[in-house]
Amino acid sequence: MSEQPTRPSDDTRAAEREDARRRAGADREPTPDEDARAEGVEPDPDVAEHEREMAKRGAGQKGEGRIP
Repeated sequence: MSEQPTRPSDDTRAAEREDARRRAGADREPTPDEDARAEGVEPDPDVAEHEREMAKRGAGQKGEGRIP
């Protein structure tokens, strides 16, 4: 790993400015096929239970990295 700082090119800086101005969000609407597939998805009860367990476990965390 180099100890020298990087020197971004003008093109890189321009691309970074463009990215910073762009609003967050989807770049397009879903296709009818994607929309239909999303409507047919059923929640997985095992995943929901795991999420609840992890949220409960995270709420009791102590130490560095804890969000008050």
